[in-house]
Amino acid sequence: MKAAVKRVPVRNPANALTVLRLVLVPVFAVLTVMSEMTDSSLRIAACVVFGVASLTDFADGWIARTWGLVTAFGKVADPIADKALTGTALVLLSWFAVLPWWVTGLVLARELGVTLIRFWVLRHGVMAASRGGKIKTMLQIAAIAWYLWPFPAGLAGVGPWLMAAAVVVTAVTGLDYVFRALALRRSTRA
Repeated sequence: MKAAVKRVPVRNPANALTVLRLVLVPVFAVLTVMSEMTDSSLRIAACVVFGVASLTDFADGWIARTWGLVTAFGKVADPIADKALTGTALVLLSWFAVLPWWVTGLVLARELGVTLIRFWVLRHGVMAASRGGKIKTMLQIAAIAWYLWPFPAGLAGVGPWLMAAAVVVTAVTGLDYVFRALALRRSTRA
């Protein structure tokens, strides 16, 4: 006799947080554009919205795993929401000449590349996020938030160092995903 498969409803707290993050992306974008990175109060508002949206990224996955609320919708929507939030932030920071375009290009290329790699190996197995990938996400969030917050000149100088660390970890973990994908494909062919 087969064990009953638990059906998880799509409407659940984890997916609600993912949808909230998606909804907050345009709110964040509008606040950032309105601030023109010169209006301190709007920059603070944009940073707070970015921070809340980022917290939902950590909370939704934890809730889904802890309460057994993992759904196909969540598996697809969560990374889309993550990339929409950080991608929008990076593009806007570069648009306002706060962040060099090459940094935005490198990070976005890595994110697109990892997504394509995951699809490439999907029939061989699922590539879960690595510990390095989680560190990369935390560093990117910290760096973006630092750039958004209107720190005085001395403290604002920390932002590029945080972003430099994020870029290094982003590149290293991107290469790690390539090697893991190749190993996964080889192991399933054997």
